[in-house]
Amino acid sequence: MYKGKTLCVVVPAYNEERLLARTVETMPDFVDHIVVVDDRSTDGTRAEALRLAAADPRVILLEHPENEGVGGSIATGYKWARDAGADMAAVMAGDGQMDPADLPALCDPVAEDGVDYAKGNRLVYEEAYRVIPKVRFFGNAVLSFLTKIASGYWHVADSQTGYTVIGKRALAAIDWDLMYKRYGQPNDILVRLNVADMRVRDVPVRPVYNIGERSGFSPRQVLWPISRLLVRMFAWRLWRKYMIRDAHPLFLFIAMGAGLFALGFLFFLRLLYLLLSRGQMPEITLIIFLFTVTLGLQAFLFGIWMDMDKNKELR
Repeated sequence: MYKGKTLCVVVPAYNEERLLARTVETMPDFVDHIVVVDDRSTDGTRAEALRLAAADPRVILLEHPENEGVGGSIATGYKWARDAGADMAAVMAGDGQMDPADLPALCDPVAEDGVDYAKGNRLVYEEAYRVIPKVRFFGNAVLSFLTKIASGYWHVADSQTGYTVIGKRALAAIDWDLMYKRYGQPNDILVRLNVADMRVRDVPVRPVYNIGERSGFSPRQVLWPISRLLVRMFAWRLWRKYMIRDAHPLFLFIAMGAGLFALGFLFFLRLLYLLLSRGQMPEITLIIFLFTVTLGLQAFLFGIWMDMDKNKELR
């Protein structure tokens, strides 16, 4: 137990035969349950997990009949922790990239301060830019900014970190069967937590790389799908939180801003067509374009400002 709270650590594992033992064997003694979720691995991950379970009674192996992705593995572990009545559930990937020494700092906000979800932030680490591969650092920075807008948690960063601790109240509040199952899981869960009015806090953690892990990150395969996910989840959050549950004018401001932007884009295409085909740029079309874009930007930013004010208590 950790400060009187039962702690379950979820270890999503896909083809982590080489590093799974390092993750499990360095787990602190205060961890009550270590739930290894084998996501239909094609190597010896299952056999390694069974060996570890035989040596440590805290280890529990859950197996997926089909590959579901890292988000699906985390959801499976969360459901086990919820049903087992755990007070907290942490996530530590099976590739050894999460330093066990940082686990107490992540548990403290949930165990002591009533925070519902504590997440690691590698970007504030002093040597983060040098330690984190440059492509991952840039991609993370872009997605972190987009996630701030989509989730409403403007005080958090490093959206792609999977090193997290979630509390009992949040475990019970989220429908884990609906959570995004691939690399966008950390972004998806933040949006869902915001709709449920859960408190989220960033905790500085040490980035760990070059220990033999195999990265599945590809800007082309990750940035675009997650960006689309964030646009969809942003719209869902606004609709659920500010229209269905509690009507708020910020929904109208953001919707008006998006509509005016779309209208301005059509006028931009019109200007571009006239310029390229006829060498003309009608003043009235240009004025309408500038007016719609400016008004749309003002409406959108005002809506975002109200959203930031509305969520400032969720720290």
